[in-house]
Amino acid sequence: MRPPAIFLLGPTAVGKTDLAVALAEILNTEIVSVDSALVYQQMDIGTAKPDAATLARAPHHLIDIRDPAEVYSAGDFRRDALQVMQHLTDQGKVPLLAGGTSLYFQRLLAGETNLPPADPQIRAKLEAELQVQGAPALHQRLSQLDPESAARIAPTDPQRLVRALELWQLTGKTRTQLWQEQSTPSFPWRVLQLGLLPPQRAWLHERINLRFDLMLQSGFVEEVEELRARPDLHLGLPSMKSVGYRQVWQYLDGQFDWDAMRAAGQAATRQLAKRQLTWMRGWEGLQSIEVTRPELIERVSDQVMRFCETEKESRMCSKISSKSD
Repeated sequence: MRPPAIFLLGPTAVGKTDLAVALAEILNTEIVSVDSALVYQQMDIGTAKPDAATLARAPHHLIDIRDPAEVYSAGDFRRDALQVMQHLTDQGKVPLLAGGTSLYFQRLLAGETNLPPADPQIRAKLEAELQVQGAPALHQRLSQLDPESAARIAPTDPQRLVRALELWQLTGKTRTQLWQEQSTPSFPWRVLQLGLLPPQRAWLHERINLRFDLMLQSGFVEEVEELRARPDLHLGLPSMKSVGYRQVWQYLDGQFDWDAMRAAGQAATRQLAKRQLTWMRGWEGLQSIEVTRPELIERVSDQVMRFCETEKESRMCSKISSKSD
């Protein structure tokens, strides 16, 4: 009998952390972060990393586990997440995975792949073309080679565009063909997948704009200044491509004035949220919940309890139910 696990997904700034912490307290469990920026040390303000008080209420795993100069892949995440999930399950706890990095959730469920690793020469050539031609031009090229992948990858997502074109040059096959050749193993957990949605797009945009302003007021620029002073960090690294960090770095380079940097950072965050929502709409098995519904925490915790109680043989779920009573 597969043990239960909970996935809590949602766009940036929708309120995932608050709900995840409340659920972790109710279920007496811990949170596994599914966020490609939170893995990096020294990146606290711009990632909205949970503070010490929040971590005391609900311990988080897979945050602050990499130096910003290092690359952390979706495969790395899957390996680490499975290890933490098994540890929590062995303790009689339900793993609670919360975040907005869709690729991490996808790879966790899909399993390992035999896709070829990045080729430094091909990658460098494609990234040079990206700088000269722009992401829309690369997206148009991908549309001709692999229309299905192009439909799934936004023109504003250069990292995935470069990878898809790199795979074509390495193998002569499209990203879609390569993924179809992968075998999908059975996932070791039964999963309740919950997706937090904003009531309106304008509501989410207002929260995004306000949060970015609060980050600036809290010392975001100074945080990026310290990172930029390191000789081993540059804008080509995945960590420094994180939303907000690139725009502030460019501001420090003199490419933006303050107002333009602020507007660019807010716009990039809104674009990220749009991509996350688009992905969620196509995610099979996701149960959507509007984040502003009355008694949200109570409704979600009841849904979790019902999910656990569907398998009477699950000793873990009965323990959770008794703890919540």
